[in-house]
Order: sequence, then C-alpha cells, then structure tokens
Amino acid sequence: MTQNLHLGDFTSNAAAKVPVPKYYGDALVALGRERPEIVSLTADLTPAAECEEFRDTFPDRFFNTGIAEANMVGVAAGMARNGDVPFVHSFSVFISRRVYDQVAMQVAYPRTNVKLAGFLPGLSTLLGVSHQAIEDMALFRSLPNMTLIEPCGPAQIASALRAAAAHEGPVYLRMHRPAAPLAEGRPLLPLEIGRGQLLKQGTDATIFASGLMVDNALAAADTLADRGIQVSVANIHTLKPLDVEFVVNEARRTGAVLTAENHTILGGLGSAVAETLMEAGVSVRFNRLGVQDCFAEGGTTPYLFDKYGLSPSHIAAAVKALID
Repeated sequence: MTQNLHLGDFTSNAAAKVPVPKYYGDALVALGRERPEIVSLTADLTPAAECEEFRDTFPDRFFNTGIAEANMVGVAAGMARNGDVPFVHSFSVFISRRVYDQVAMQVAYPRTNVKLAGFLPGLSTLLGVSHQAIEDMALFRSLPNMTLIEPCGPAQIASALRAAAAHEGPVYLRMHRPAAPLAEGRPLLPLEIGRGQLLKQGTDATIFASGLMVDNALAAADTLADRGIQVSVANIHTLKPLDVEFVVNEARRTGAVLTAENHTILGGLGSAVAETLMEAGVSVRFNRLGVQDCFAEGGTTPYLFDKYGLSPSHIAAAVKALID
C-alpha cells in the first residue's frame, strides 16, 4: 500500500508528517488491474488526486491534460463513448463550478459513463474561497442522470470507487484525502448506491451526516450519550439517489432530525432531507448544520469547522436544542 508522507502541503491540513496510506490511489490501481477499460485523467493535479501510482502502473491509460478542466471533461466523454471508463480528477471546486456546462452537456445529458472525482471538498483547504467547494453537491444534484457519492472516510473509500465503477452512467465522487490512517481495528465499510447506513442507533434524535461530518456526528453522539441522550447517526454517503425510505423511517422513529454536511445548507443534504420529509408528510423537529449562506475564509479544517459551526460540540448543542 502506497503512503502519503507530505501531509503538510497545500492539499492537506495535517501538521504532523505521519505516513497515511493513499486509500484512493490504491483503490484506483486495484480497479485498474481488474478492469483494463478504466483510464485516469487529471488536470495537472496528479499527486493531489493520488494518481501517481496509476500513472506509473498503467502509463498508457493515464492522461494529464494540463490545467484545462473543460477540455479534460470533453476528452473523457469521448473516451467513454468508445468503451473506456474514465476517472476524471481535479479539485472539487474545479470539477464542478469551473466545468459545469461541459459536465451538463457532455456527461449528464448523454449519460456518458464518466466518473468525476473531486478533492478538497467543502471547508478542507487553507486556500480559501477560490478552492472551497461548498456548493458542488447542490450543483450536481440539480443535473438529471447524475449519481452523487461521498464516502464517510478512509474506511469507505475503496467501496465508493467500486460502486462508482460498477454503476453505468455519470458519477460524482466527493473525495477527501485523510489526514490520519484508519484507526487500527476499525472495519471497512461497504457502500451500496442509494442505501443509507445506520452507524449508531438511538431513540431521541437522528443525525443524517455525510463525508467528514460523519465522524463529527459520531463524536457528538458519544458526548450526548454521557448526558443520557441517545442519538442515531446515519451515514448518507449517496446524496443522489437519496434513500428516501430510510430517511422517512428514521425520522418517524425518533421524531427529531439534524442534518450535518460540509457544504452550504442550500441545495445539499439538508435540503434533500427537508424536501423528502415534507413530501412524505412527516412532521418532526428539524434543523440543518452546514455552511450558512456565506463564503468562508481559508484555514485548517478544525479551525474552519469550529468557526462555521460544524464541530462535534456544535452538533451536540444543536441536537440538545432540538429535543429540549
């Protein structure tokens, strides 16, 4: 397993240079060994997207288009029409906002079998507004034919890639490079597209979380348990298609719902859950945690999560306010 030893650079927030496996890169190479039709494209962000090993292992199936994301998406769409399965890599903000029209017209509309892998999701970069993808899920969620996947951490990265590769049609993978290795003994998590996962069961409220917010929600649930409050934590790794039945049943069971996302509260997980509950006629106590309707400054992820209300303590306080 390859490892990332340069966690202090601009693609990560870790202060200590500890070896972290390249979970995404290793999973992509493993898929490439099994399926010769898988190809990798990057817009001059090969190390940041963990594509070096794929490049070195399959040089004839690796393509660096340079800083030309729109062209890269068009190239990938053409390759998909000829039987390849392209995995297209850039930062989340560039693979969504910068090339939205190309994704809409060359990937989503014709349902080409292209997998878009975006890194640096939400508030996970020191680089500030220009690199923070806080609206990418809302943009892609509005496109017909798109499937949106965000694994909850290193335990689910490999299964996310396998699910994306097995799915026939466009997929957006919202990826985060872990700042620390998977905890020893922590099991790997499966991922079935469109099926929510209940990671912790409680009776007083349900937290629907995605991506980096899942571990924060679990930490908040542990804090609340010490206070006698039992909270369910659900991993919504697939925003589209959303597991409507799962969301409705969980909301009805506990009667209080908090959504937690590393994304604007407009158009993402919170909006999707709210729409689902309203359309199903489910009346529950409800709140959304995420980036409010604002841009955010640059900084480390812990600093930004605390400043913009996404930390475990903020989640715990929001749940308590719901049920008090």
